[in-house]
Amino acid sequence: MADILCESCVNYTYDDEYEMYVCDVNIDEDEMMRIMSSRYKKCPYFRDGDDYKIVKKQN
Repeated sequence: MADILCESCVNYTYDDEYEMYVCDVNIDEDEMMRIMSSRYKKCPYFRDGDDYKIVKKQN
């Protein structure tokens, strides 16, 4: 299984206040603990930002 890069995720956005890229998903503390405790093999909120891949599926 290939690793997913954060940079290609739609939810990975630049935050001007912190001056860094962050995952822009609104989750609660329990869900954050599940993700941090490695219960998930990969991010359950990952959405590919590759527009070409989306168009390819439509054709």
